[in-house]
Amino acid sequence: MADPVLDITGATVHLGGREVLSDVDFRLSSGELVGLIGPNGAGKTTLLRTALGLVPVHRGTVAVAGRSPRRAQGSVGYVPQRHEFAWDFPITVEGAVATGRTHLTGPLRRRTARDREAVAHALDRVGMAHLRTRPVGELSGGQRQRVLVARALALRPRVLLLDEPFTGIDAPTQELLGTLLSGLRDEGVAVLTTTHDLAAATALCDRLCLLNRTVVADGPPAELADTDIWLRTFGLDRAEQLLKTLGVTG
Repeated sequence: MADPVLDITGATVHLGGREVLSDVDFRLSSGELVGLIGPNGAGKTTLLRTALGLVPVHRGTVAVAGRSPRRAQGSVGYVPQRHEFAWDFPITVEGAVATGRTHLTGPLRRRTARDREAVAHALDRVGMAHLRTRPVGELSGGQRQRVLVARALALRPRVLLLDEPFTGIDAPTQELLGTLLSGLRDEGVAVLTTTHDLAAATALCDRLCLLNRTVVADGPPAELADTDIWLRTFGLDRAEQLLKTLGVTG
């Protein structure tokens, strides 16, 4: 593997007095597309937020391009789950996407030509340029997901983190996002996405990282045929279902 642009070593995270991540080792290099897989409550969103510097580590280290996550915020795009965005806020599609550049411009600085160009390019990439003046509250679920992705892309990130981007969206948006993520990987962006859609992740991702509070396994989908790692990640009933998705009978 090339030198990682995201390097997490021995990371243990406590939230509300409870250990939610334990001794996590994970690395992501430029030009990789990795799926983060695990059951609900496994710590997937917490891992993304730790990489962003939003959640501190109790032990261990997290580095983005050799810097702390806080210092590297201008290099990391984040696509949260849709319910985390205030869709009733009175803002247009273009205005929402422009907020993705706040780490670079500051909250009060007027947008420059470079900012406007980055926003326009991001809107084009997700097929939303024609709706740039529409209030975000009037958008469909798939359109809202495209706005969140464009908002992250407006930063022109080296690392893109996505939390369940394929959940609850229409087929055209799923196809667009899959093509977009593959294209970003080919352009050298490091992409990490959580997902419950194992079939899509298997087809799309270079690697799968199986997480249940710690990393259970990490490798290309074809190399994750060991029944035991799926049992340790998901438990018996869910593991059997997922192994069938991978074409493994046990």
